Amino acid sequence: MPHKTEAEMTNGNEIRLLSARLPFCVAAGCFLRWRSPHLFGRRQAALVLGLAVAVTSLPAQQLPSASDILASVRMAETRQQMDLQGQLRQDDVVIPFHLVQNGPLIRYSFSNPDETLQLRLDQNGSRLDLVNDSGTKKVTGSRLQQRVRGTSLTYEDLALKFLYWPSARVLGEENVRTRSCWKLQLQAPSQDAQYSHVLLWVDKASGALMRMEGYDRDRRLAKRFEVVSAQKIEGRWLLKQMRIEAFQPGTSRVLSRAYLEIKR
Repeated sequence: MPHKTEAEMTNGNEIRLLSARLPFCVAAGCFLRWRSPHLFGRRQAALVLGLAVAVTSLPAQQLPSASDILASVRMAETRQQMDLQGQLRQDDVVIPFHLVQNGPLIRYSFSNPDETLQLRLDQNGSRLDLVNDSGTKKVTGSRLQQRVRGTSLTYEDLALKFLYWPSARVLGEENVRTRSCWKLQLQAPSQDAQYSHVLLWVDKASGALMRMEGYDRDRRLAKRFEVVSAQKIEGRWLLKQMRIEAFQPGTSRVLSRAYLEIKR
C-alpha cells in the first residue's frame, strides 16, 4: 500500500507544499494536486515553472496579470496522469466514481446507473462529453446546469468553463487558510453561464486553487468550493476533501453541502 500522510488546511495547521511552484489540477470542480517537476518532460516543466516564477517573483507593488495566472493553470492541467477512486457525498448519499486522466483527457465513471463523462482540456477551451457505446455526445445547453447525481455539483462546474472566460482581473492579495493568495474576478462572457461572475483564490507560492465562489445574475453568492484537506500519496500531494456549498440567494444560509473526496 502507498505510504500516506494527511494535512488539514486550517489556520492552526498549515499544509506543507512541495517546493516546485506548479499549478493545481482541477477536476470534478477543482481537484487539487501539487506535483514534482521530474514527473513532467523537461520542456513542459520549464514552461510551467517559467510562468509560475514570473507570477510569483514580481515586485510587491506590481500585480501579475490574470491571463498569466490562468494560462499557467491551464497549461499544467493538460500534462497530468492519474488513476484514482473518489466519491461525492451529500447528506446520507454517497456516490462513488472512478477518475482517470491521460494528459488533456479526463474521464469520470459512475455506476448505478452507468454514466461516463469525458472532459477535454486545452489552452483554448474545454469540452464535456457523455460517452456511450455509440460514441460521444457533447454536453450543452440546459444540461450543463443540471446537477451531477443530484448533488450541488453541476455539469458546468465539472466542465471548468470559467477557467477560459476572457474577462478576468486580479483584485489583490488575501489569505485563505493561512495561504497567501491572488484573488481574481472572472466575468461570464454570456448570459448562458450559470454564474454572472466567479471569484478565485490562487495560492501565490504553488499556484494551487484554494477557493472558488460563483455568483448569480443578481451578483449574489450562489456556490462556494473550498479545499478542506489534502493527503500525500507516493510523494505527491493530492486532494483529500473539498467542500461544495450552495447558498440561498442574498443570505449566508447554506441550502446544501456536499463533499468531493479522493481515495486510493
